[in-house]
This record gives sequence, C-alpha cells and structure tokens, in this order.
Amino acid sequence: MRSTENTIRISSSARQLASPDTIHVIGHRNPDTDAICSAIGYAAFLRDVRKMKAEAACCGELSVRTNWVLQTAGVAAPKLLLDVRPTAATICRRDVFTASQHQTFLSVYRMMMDHNFRAIPVVDETGRLLGMPSIQELAQLFLPAQTNEKTVAANREVRTSLLNIVNALDGIVGGTAPDLEAMQDLVLVVAASSLETTRKRAQQFAADHLVVITGDRPEIHELAVEIGARCLIITGKFKASTSILSRAAEKGVAIIYSPYDTASTSQLLRFSRPIGEALTHEFLSFTSRTPLLEIVPAVQHAHQALFPVVDDETHKLLGVFSKSDLIDLPRMKLVLVDHNEFAQAVTGADEAEILEVIDHHRLSGNLRTKEPIRFLNEPVGSTSTIVGIMYRMQKAEPDKGTAICLCAGIISDTLHLTSPTTTETDKDILAWLAGIGGIDSAQFVKDFFAAGSMLRENTPDRALESDRKVFEENGWHISISQIEELGLEEFWKRENDLQAALQALLAKHSLHFACLMVTDITRHHSVLLVAGDKRVINAIDYPLAKENVYDMPGVVSRKKQLFPYMSHVVTKLAAP
Repeated sequence: MRSTENTIRISSSARQLASPDTIHVIGHRNPDTDAICSAIGYAAFLRDVRKMKAEAACCGELSVRTNWVLQTAGVAAPKLLLDVRPTAATICRRDVFTASQHQTFLSVYRMMMDHNFRAIPVVDETGRLLGMPSIQELAQLFLPAQTNEKTVAANREVRTSLLNIVNALDGIVGGTAPDLEAMQDLVLVVAASSLETTRKRAQQFAADHLVVITGDRPEIHELAVEIGARCLIITGKFKASTSILSRAAEKGVAIIYSPYDTASTSQLLRFSRPIGEALTHEFLSFTSRTPLLEIVPAVQHAHQALFPVVDDETHKLLGVFSKSDLIDLPRMKLVLVDHNEFAQAVTGADEAEILEVIDHHRLSGNLRTKEPIRFLNEPVGSTSTIVGIMYRMQKAEPDKGTAICLCAGIISDTLHLTSPTTTETDKDILAWLAGIGGIDSAQFVKDFFAAGSMLRENTPDRALESDRKVFEENGWHISISQIEELGLEEFWKRENDLQAALQALLAKHSLHFACLMVTDITRHHSVLLVAGDKRVINAIDYPLAKENVYDMPGVVSRKKQLFPYMSHVVTKLAAP
C-alpha cells in the first residue's frame, strides 16, 4: 500500500523501537560495566570492520560507574531493550495509505476501488487513528440491506458542506454561495412531484437546512428561492435563469449545477458526507508493543482485512498488517555478549535470531539456535578483552571512545588485572587499548572506582540487581550478586536493609538461595551476605563475621572463586 500523499509519518516514540533489520549487540540482564562496554565495542567492530548495521543495546539500568565511563569516553548509552519478542511494531507495514476524516464517503470509496484496497485507516490531522472502514462497510452505507420508513428518512438527512456536495457531484457553483465549507445537517428534497406537493414536503423542514434537487423545472427553482432554501441543485446540465440567480443571491440561496441526472445526483449527495461522520470503533487494533504471541490468536477468527498498529501513548497510526504478514514472522537479530544462556539474556532472546555469542564464562544453560552460529568463548578475564583481540586480529583499531570503554570493561571485570581470572592476554590488550584511548590506566582505575558507591547511591533492591546472576546447579536455583566498593563501611551501615532485600528476592524469584558478595577492592577482601535454605548456609565453611555474613579474604571473583565454591557446596547436598 504505497502513495505519494496521505502517508502518516512515524512518531518519535515509534522510531525508538528496535528495528528487525539492525543487529543488536546486547549483554546480560542487570548489566555490569563489562557487559555494557563489550556490547559497545563489538557493535563498533561490526560496523567498522565487517560493515554491518549494528547497534549496542542493554536490558537493564546502567550503574553510576558505567555512566561515568560513557561520559568520560564521550559515548552514548546503549539503546534500552527490555523485550525483543516480535511485536505488532515489528511486523506492520509503515508506508501506509490513509484517508482524512474530512474526505467524503465517495472520495474514500473511489480511492479504495482505484487502488484495490480492502480497508483503509482514517486519521485526524495529527495522525491519530479514528477508524478502519472496509470496502464492505462502505458498500453497506451506500446500499442499506433493508428499506423502510426509518432508512428512507435517514437517507434524506445528510451532514455535509456545500463544498463537499460540489466535489461529490463534479458540480459548478452558480452565482454566489456563502459558507461553502460550513458543515451542517441538510435535508434532501427531490422535486419529482407537482409544485404543490413539493411545497408541502419542503415546508416540513427548516428552510435554512433544505436542499432542493430538481432538473429543468423553473417553477421549482422559483419555489426554492421563495422559501429561502439553503441550496438549490439543478441537475442534467440545466441552468437557472438570470432572474433566479439574482433573487437567489439576495436571499442567500446557493445554486449548484450537477452534470448528472436527478436520480444519480440524489445518490451522490448521500455520499458527500465526511467519512469521519460515520466511523465506528468496532475494529481490532493493536498497540506497538503488543507481543505477537497475543496477536496471532486474537486475529485468527477476525474478519478484518487489515489490522492497524498504533503508538502506545499517542494512539497515532504506525502501520498496518494483514494475516499474511504473520506467516513468515520477522525475528530480532542479536549478538549476545558476556553471557551464553537464555536465563541471563534479554526477555524474548529465545524467539530472536541469535547470530553470535561472545563470552568468557563457563558454558551452561539451554542456549539453542535454529541455525549454526559463531560462538566465541575465551578463558580471559573480560569479554572486552575478546573484542580487543578481534580488532587486533583484523589489524584494526577502535576509535578513542570505544577504546576507553573496552579499557573500562577489562578494568572492571579483572579489578585492574588483580583478579584470579586475569590472564596475560588481558594485560596485553589493556595496555594496547589504553594507548589508543590516551588514558593513564592507574589513574583511570582510581577515578572509576571512586565514581560512585552502589550501596550508598541506590536502594538495597537496586543495589542487589545492579550485577546479579542466577544459576541452576543440581536442581538448586541460586542468585549471586556482586558489588565492588572502596571499603566496606557502606555495607555495614546497610547490612540489615540488604538482608531484608535478599529475603524479598528469594520470594520474588522463587530462589532456594541468594547471596551478595561485597568486595573491598582496596584490600582484595570480600564479605558474603546470605539468605535462603539453611542447608546451603550451614554448608558454607568460611568464617562467620556475624550471623548470615561470612568473611572471605582473598575472594574477589564471582566467576573464578565464588560460583565454583557455591556449586561445590550445593552439589554435595541432596536436590531441594
């Protein structure tokens, strides 16, 4: 459905929706700095080196430190994508032919017949959807299924303007015609009877709402002017006399010449009504974010030819789709970075087209794809390191801002190369990227970790969610959150609130065990706050600092130290 006119522009909010043609590079839920920065870096790599249309995205809120990195690097935050399931917005056709609410029935009907449209959206001046008439509905309005006294009276009354009448009739205005564009309720009287009979019929209605339709009958012309009718329509290409034109001008009676016979003119007059006057709300439409899983059963038995899609907030038309558009459904193209399982991925990833996985964690979960994909998993300290390796392998360099982001990803995940996950490759890539970014990595580290305290600047709930991963081991569902701080003072201040937040987390996500590791990066020392199944808690053999808080000197890595330890703990226990 294409046209050079009457096309609705896409609203600004709609343009923020993810495009199925773009490759979105996205990290895990509750993204840490490495997840964000590796997504930014790899999206840039795809654009710069492979010349692909790629964009970084995220599926969670950015931390204070990550925001500091992006501001320092001068890089825009990734697009927020909380759900990549196919929606109404991803399947609808955007280049839509529409009708204005002010267009007449006849012009809309002719438009639909000329272009073979089965239905057409009708919108107001702002693009807001008003109705979705089908060709069958318009035909029923033109030719009612039943004819009785009520329908005859209804057909006699038309809300329209004289300008609409002129356009519908391909007519000509004779003499002067005041207020051509004024909308009003008009009553049609066809002068097919004698003069006296016509007079009696005309006198039943207010003269200023009366439209008299006749052919070459001067006595009826005289009558229309005499009673001060709103309009006299003379059919069959006949004309009014000079005296009639003069008197009509004096009394404000408009005269319109129709090239058609009286019967045809009367029919066309009924179709001069604006389409907006007869729209119904009895049609099925969907907001842009409606998931396809809800759309398919809803339209299965619907008799509509087209289904409009509107903006969730403004109700402006975004596009339309038909049932045939549901046959070959588009899927979002994703590259997953810093994770390799659906449990940690953005909602709807299992319905998307996974193109690649770039990660440095253990293989786990149930990630399955319909087609072969590139899967790159390297035993290094950071996914950002892998992105740097890929640039070097292609003898390419990232721009300065991207290099700074990748440095931050490595520094964050390896605690500036002091974590047990650190490799010589991490050290080599960090030095290379720091040179490109023009940063002093030692000073950058101080500024990065001083950028904000997650515990001080967030609620306990948000602090737990800032970097949280869920694992399943031997039937146990375990949540592990980690926060790096300059010292543990903030933790001890908020310990009770954090414990309450952990308890709430257990119930909300049906977990068996949840814990928070708070790492003091200045001392390479962590404390572990725990909640959940007592069998798991009692099996932890680190020294107790106090109830539900364990002291873990030298433990700084969730991936290399804490998770393997907790996996060992629950493996020894019977399944829950």
